Amino acid sequence: MSLPPAAWWEVRPAANRKPATYRCPICERRLPALSEHMLLFPEGDHRRRRHAHTACVMRARAAGRLPLKEDWRARQPRPGSLWSRLRARAWRPRRRRPLP
Repeated sequence: MSLPPAAWWEVRPAANRKPATYRCPICERRLPALSEHMLLFPEGDHRRRRHAHTACVMRARAAGRLPLKEDWRARQPRPGSLWSRLRARAWRPRRRRPLP
């Protein structure tokens, strides 16, 4: 698989009517533009888009090699609730300024 490294991917169906041939970055085989396929955007960057077979994308997603933004966000550490942060701040000892 020759996908560029990315923390997450945006995936959407492609609707291309241009008679072109792409190379699928997952299976490295040819991909006619008029066939059903998907567009992959690494970290939402539309300038670095890649065209891939729909079946290849589904297999990579099932194997965990193509995380979506929702998957990436779910793995990120979550900040505490507002109440817990305020409570921790209230119980934190205050620094005293030295007297002049």
